[in-house]
Amino acid sequence: MKSLAIRQELDQARERGPLRQIIIPPCPELLQRLQQAMAEAEPDLTEVARIAASDVAMSATLLRIANSPLHLADGQPCTTVGQAMTRLGLDETTQVMMGFLVKHAIPVNNPQLARFWERSTKRALAMAFIARQLPGLPTDLAHTYGLFCHVGIPVLLQSMRGYGATLVEANARIDRPFIATENVNHKTDHAVVGALVVRVWNLAPQLMSAIRLHHDFVSLGDEGIDPETHTLVAAGMVAEHLMRMHEGLSVDADWADNHQAALQWLHISLDELEQWDEALRPILDEA
Repeated sequence: MKSLAIRQELDQARERGPLRQIIIPPCPELLQRLQQAMAEAEPDLTEVARIAASDVAMSATLLRIANSPLHLADGQPCTTVGQAMTRLGLDETTQVMMGFLVKHAIPVNNPQLARFWERSTKRALAMAFIARQLPGLPTDLAHTYGLFCHVGIPVLLQSMRGYGATLVEANARIDRPFIATENVNHKTDHAVVGALVVRVWNLAPQLMSAIRLHHDFVSLGDEGIDPETHTLVAAGMVAEHLMRMHEGLSVDADWADNHQAALQWLHISLDELEQWDEALRPILDEA
């Protein structure tokens, strides 16, 4: 399913299908400004710094991360946003800012999702790490995918009556996939709704496609789909697996059934995956 077909599917479902009652939070103004600043051939560092300093809590987040053990080393503590940006670098600075803005735009107030944004942040960090190991996958795109991958879940929780009970059921059932339970109960699922958020927020089309297809592993490698979309989906499966290993969780069904196809698409071996696991652990520890 190409990006155009996915856009048409989303638009039709929004006009006269199950997505009519979905309420998509507006994209934060600061995030729009950040995207515009980073879209230039030479990113506007002054504008990025201005955005970072415009929200006290976001500034504090940048300072906290810049002064964390992973970054501080033997250096002196940062006391200004500019110092924090210099230490973190532009890529990590914008990743932190995006995570902060998205988290506050889509709040999660449900005990079943108590760790939602914590895990989304870890997934984003794992995706950025994986992108640095793979040729051709932009780090910012990978990080954003990790952040937005499951964003449809809190949006569904806010919009769909009874979705809280669906979460309980979907997590408990072992006879069918999570999204199958969502579709039985609501005629849509978090992959579709997450793709809709990306479309409404005007993020990259590959991102929209990958989130729409992130549980459709049968299509992995399909020639009709953009290769970068496949890479995001396959890397996302690897990121989720590495997160579960870090958390001491058992292998999930997606990995058990589809990891060979994902590793083959990414051209990595199980030995390389073990090396990634070891290198990623300190990053996830810090998160």
